[in-house]
Amino acid sequence: MHGIFNISNSCRSDVLFGGKVIIFGGDFKQILPVVPNGGRQEIVNASLCSSYLWRKCKLLSLTRNMRLTVGRPTFEIEEINNFAKWLLDVSEGNVGGSNDGEAIIEIPPDLLIDSTSDPISSLIDFVYPSILENYNDREEKEYLSSDSLCPTKDANVDQQKIYSPDVLNGLKVSGLPNHRLVLKVGVPIMLLRNIDQRNGLCNGTRLKVTKLYSRVIEAEIISGGNIGSRTFIPRINLEPSDRKILFAFQMRQFPIAVCFAMTLNKSQGQSLSKVGLYLRQPVFTHGQLYVALSRVTRRDGIKLLILDNEGRPTNKTINVVYKCENPRNYRYCTN
Repeated sequence: MHGIFNISNSCRSDVLFGGKVIIFGGDFKQILPVVPNGGRQEIVNASLCSSYLWRKCKLLSLTRNMRLTVGRPTFEIEEINNFAKWLLDVSEGNVGGSNDGEAIIEIPPDLLIDSTSDPISSLIDFVYPSILENYNDREEKEYLSSDSLCPTKDANVDQQKIYSPDVLNGLKVSGLPNHRLVLKVGVPIMLLRNIDQRNGLCNGTRLKVTKLYSRVIEAEIISGGNIGSRTFIPRINLEPSDRKILFAFQMRQFPIAVCFAMTLNKSQGQSLSKVGLYLRQPVFTHGQLYVALSRVTRRDGIKLLILDNEGRPTNKTINVVYKCENPRNYRYCTN
């Protein structure tokens, strides 16, 4: 604190952050910190409510669902309030009876995809009706990455032989694009790196391909605060962040992935006009179902396809909510 505030007297040295007011922002109904191979106890212990800092925090709660209400006409207020209350009940584990970590809940019929036809095709058509129009007739373009071991002073000749370009091309690493990208004009894509945060080109931003060139891709932003803006995406050097990989290599490729779908974790913070939720397997950690359901700006913007253990469509799924025993912490985990 002395270095931050440039003060010589130590009268504030025993105060958190030197007495400076710090604002923590976040929706704690959403997915809690990810702990690799961690269970309920490890996940809750990694949360802010388990820190000694939490005793000094003042909790301010938002009581209005801004994503649903902004710009909506007054005659829809009752429907919006009912949907917002249902979302709140899902987030707090009040749907489906007693919830001690997880509970089985029923999804309202109007939120389910019509299972009389091909359900997956119906789900895709619901989300991307215009993007997929004449999709099969469009010309596709292939982009291959250039993969190599990272140059080091202690270059290992044997390692160069073992990890040849063909071997590197076949690796599937989380956070890196595929070696082979096949794109068409109109296909939705997602950025995998921060390129230009000021202009909305961040990790997780979704775009729609508008033109395909040899060295750059032109795309239109379809999520965030810069919807409608067009940009050019170049190839860049990418390195995996996974510590389990025992050697260093780099990939030169466009930092994108085809994004007809994204993970629930990746969708946090996004406001979407339409969401098709495909639950081939139930959610498995706190807040996942709430995040998926609450990304839309209106009730008729979401449809779910839920499969049971035998692969048949159903209207029931698991909702996971970790409730803390400490009343003060309970407010954190569920509000």
